[in-house]
Amino acid sequence: MKKAFVFVGTCLVTLLGLLTACTQSGGTSQEGGYKTMTVKKENRLLTNSYSAVVKGRQSVEIRPQVSGTITDICVKEGAKVQKGQVLFVIDQVPYQAALQTAVANVKSAEAAVATARLTSDSKEELFKEKVVSDFDRQTARNSLLEAEASLAQAKAAETNARNDLSYTVVRSPVNGVAGMSSYRVGALVNSSITTPLLTVSDDEEIYVYFSLTENQILSLVRQYGSVEKALAGMPKVSLLLSDGTTYAHEGTVDAISGTIDTETGAISLRAVFPNPEGMLRNGSTATLVLPYTKNDVLVVPQEATFEIQDKVYVYKVNADGKAESAQVTVFPLNNGQEYIVESGLQEGDVIVAEGAGLIQENTQILSVHTEK
Repeated sequence: MKKAFVFVGTCLVTLLGLLTACTQSGGTSQEGGYKTMTVKKENRLLTNSYSAVVKGRQSVEIRPQVSGTITDICVKEGAKVQKGQVLFVIDQVPYQAALQTAVANVKSAEAAVATARLTSDSKEELFKEKVVSDFDRQTARNSLLEAEASLAQAKAAETNARNDLSYTVVRSPVNGVAGMSSYRVGALVNSSITTPLLTVSDDEEIYVYFSLTENQILSLVRQYGSVEKALAGMPKVSLLLSDGTTYAHEGTVDAISGTIDTETGAISLRAVFPNPEGMLRNGSTATLVLPYTKNDVLVVPQEATFEIQDKVYVYKVNADGKAESAQVTVFPLNNGQEYIVESGLQEGDVIVAEGAGLIQENTQILSVHTEK
């Protein structure tokens, strides 16, 4: 019985020893390791998306130049219109009457000029014969000049009357598509109305406006050497419509604003898109997608970097297996997950692949996975 008790006690001691050993072994396996990667050259197609506003190549607000009531509307809302096409007619009766009055005034002034010229010529002859004084001759000359001035004023008034009459017929100054109008026949309008009669948008080509930051523009200018060269080097851009579909035609970035928005610090750019189907409309919104193809470049994940005072760093693993910070220069555009490194790393360098912001200088790195 005593031997049995000794045997059971020995087993219990042995079991406790095994449990202790297992616990110590598990603690060792939990010691931290860091994921690393070997930097290599790859090809990348980067795309950046920007909120954009769509504008017609020319959007013209049609406003009357004379006052009056609308007597005829000659265009359907949303219809295509041609340059010179009649859109509205404003009551012409008072302007026709004004023109007739102006024409009559011109004829009267012409008759007055003829009479004054006869009088002046007669005074000249009588002065030569010393029948009238120099005062009478000069008075006749002045009367002729006055009559000629009145004739010039009458002709100017006739021109204005003709113009006013022509303005009663409101025509489209451009080819395009008519917008909606809040005016109907009988509405009283004038040149100071706040709401235009109609808006005509020339949409054969569409302008799409978007913005880049000042730093992005500066980086592009440094890369290409000038604004003109940066524009020439811009790739074709695409457009995501409001329903999430991609517009069928690609566009070209053709202009960079010369001024900076002081409120946002952004610079506006313009892309031109063809619009043969008329799908794009003035005033709509879309998302512009700007692609960049970069070949044979060093690519690192963004989670492998950290920033200090707007400078980007990575941790390289040195020969001793320790973390060593290194500043890198990255391409200004990225896909939101990776950076293209332009300087600071070489192909074959080993870096900490994630959690770089949590590591300190000279941390011993124990790699749990290496990508090659």
